[in-house]
Order: sequence, then structure tokens, then C-alpha cells
Amino acid sequence: MRTVEEHQAAVTALLPLMPEESLPVAAAHGRVLARDVVAAVALPGFDNSAMDGYAARWAEVGGAAGRPVRLPVAEDIPAGRTDVVPLAPGTVHRIMTGAPLPPGADVVVPVELTDGGTELVEIRDSPAAGTHLRRAGEDIAAGAVALSAGSPLGAAQLGLAAAVGLTELPVRRRPRVLVLSTGSELVAPGEPLQPGQIYESNSLLLAAAVEEAGGVPRRLHFVPDDVEQFLGTVRAELAGRAGEAPDLLVTSGGVSAGAYEVVKDAFAGLGTVEFGKVAMQPGGPQGAGTVDGVPVVTLPGNPVSAFVSFEVFVRPALRRALGHASPDRLRAPARLTGPLRSPGGRRQFLRGRYDGGEVFQVGGPGSHLVAHLARANCLVVVPEDVTELAAGAEVDVVLIEGALR
Repeated sequence: MRTVEEHQAAVTALLPLMPEESLPVAAAHGRVLARDVVAAVALPGFDNSAMDGYAARWAEVGGAAGRPVRLPVAEDIPAGRTDVVPLAPGTVHRIMTGAPLPPGADVVVPVELTDGGTELVEIRDSPAAGTHLRRAGEDIAAGAVALSAGSPLGAAQLGLAAAVGLTELPVRRRPRVLVLSTGSELVAPGEPLQPGQIYESNSLLLAAAVEEAGGVPRRLHFVPDDVEQFLGTVRAELAGRAGEAPDLLVTSGGVSAGAYEVVKDAFAGLGTVEFGKVAMQPGGPQGAGTVDGVPVVTLPGNPVSAFVSFEVFVRPALRRALGHASPDRLRAPARLTGPLRSPGGRRQFLRGRYDGGEVFQVGGPGSHLVAHLARANCLVVVPEDVTELAAGAEVDVVLIEGALR
């Protein structure tokens, strides 16, 4: 029986780092930066004002708290003005937030400390020298690394890229993932159910999980439970459409020890996919390898088992292939609000609700409890050597989708 870490390593080893491609900044949202990029310009690009007010020499206005100082307003400097002239002694310039600071000024007096005059201004108080100034390059210098390789490109990162003059970004190509569910009992949602049939949900669940991890999913529905037909269909799909073969095949179902396990029966004979048990619950039966050179990860068929297996094995592997500097989910310590039990010798991943440093179990450990899974916002991790925990015990939780809302 493999440990969780051993199977994680086996799955991760299947997926190489995705190739680099260049995208316009506006099209790079949600992607992962492939290389460090440097700032084409400094931020700020010039000394400027942090307030609406008056650019002045502190030596001339610093005593205004004792008695008001009246000075002529020699210039108006709105944001965007490019022909800024030096500040002449004995004068001030009215200045707007973000406008370039005139040479000679060493303080900006906020308009609230004045009478707001436009030709002659009365300054009633003054902050210390150097106040309300933004110095050129204090945020980032030209030529400095603006964004590091492995950074996910969210709103703030794209805003920075544009602010430092970048028009394109080097990113990792999103992995193409073929998602396949098997089982003669499966029926498309909306169709009439016969006795013994269930609606197929795993392919939708896993495709959504692939997309959330950064991949590009494609669902393959209702592959026949005949080994030869199954293998022929899969091989045709792995050959690719329009030259776009998948980077990974993820299957669910057909990998247990019973009869009619079509995935296991079809792939085991190839000698390139290894099946076995992993010391975890849910999700014990697992498989990983290649088919016709394409990486394959086979997950169990119960929906909760498929979801947990994807979270533990496939999601981090996809994110490493995308070059994420931090491919794993966020974890947090939490205190149990109630007791729980766990089987010895297996790492348990229980569904839970995490809030304010506390966590409670959602539903039981059954791998068929999809409604309980949908209400969970974390996985409660119970180590292999722990069989019982009391209320108030500290546990490790993995924050899954929705946990931070």
C-alpha cells in the first residue's frame, strides 16, 4: 500500500512543466508567469504630490503654525502637466494629487491648511519637510523585477504590469485535460432513471476542478463498459483533435478490486499504468501511468472519493506543471467543535466547515455524500496514527473552494 506522499510524487512526475507562451497583458488574467519580468519604467516615474494643496519650500512655510504665512501662487500644476517650471523663492505652486513636483519644493501643504487662494494663499499650518511627496522610484525602480516567475496573474499583478509599461507577459500554457467517467449505471442528468441507474456527475465535478486548477478540461461522456471499445475510444481521443492532444487523462470509476472494472481491465494489460491502494480514506483505489505516451490518473468512482483524490493528487500536479510558486492549497490549524473517529493506518480527509479558527465535521465519512461535500469549505486531515480526537483538539484543515468567502 502506497503512502499519500508516494502517490503524490508518482502523479506529479507524470506532468512536465508546461511550455511558455506570450500573451497580451489584458489576456493574461488567471495565468501563471513563466519568467521574471522587469519594470520598463520606475514607479512613480517622477517626484509628485500625494495631496491636493500647495508645493512650497518648508523653510518659508514651516513657521505657519505660529502665524499665518501669505505667499503668491505662481503656477497651477494639474495632473498630467509636462512643462513644470522650478519653484521660485517666495512663491508657491498650487498642485493636484499625482501632479509633478516642481524643482525646489520640499513639502506639499494640504489645501485644508490654507484658505484655498488662487493668486495669494494664506498658509495657516504646515506639515514637516518632505511630507506629502512621492519620490520617483520609491515603489519600484526601472529595471527591477516587477513580477516573479510562478506568480498567479490576478488584478493587482496585471495592474502593476501595465503600470510599468509591459504590453505582453510570458506565461505557461494551460494543460489540456481529458475527463472521463465510466459506469453502465450512469445516465445523463434530465433523462429518465431506471431502477439501479444514477445521474452522471463526476465528469462535471472533475472538469470544474480542472478549470479551477488552471487547466482546460474536455469531458468525454459515457464511454462503453466493454474493454475493447473503451480502449479504442480512449486511444482515439488521446491521439488528439486538430493537433491538440490532451496533456493528461483523468478517469473516475472502474479501478476497484471487483468485477467489471473497465478502466483497470483495459489499462492493466498495457503495462504502463500501475494500480494499487493508497493509505487514505476516502480514495483508496488509485492508478497512475501513461497510455500511448499521455499521462493518465485513474480515480475512484464515488463522487467524494473522486473529489478528494483530485484535491490530493491531481490539483497540485497541475499547478506545478503550470509553474505555480505555491501549488498547494492553503492550510490552517483549527479546533474541533466535536469529537471524531478515524480508521487506523489511513489518512482521513473529512469534510468540514471552518470558521474563526474552529471546524466541525459536515456529514459522515461516506464517499457517496455529495450534498455534504457541497456544504463543506475545508478538508479535515486526520493522520494515519490517530483514531480518535476529542472536542477541542487541534487539527490541520485544507481550505478548499469557498473557504475564504
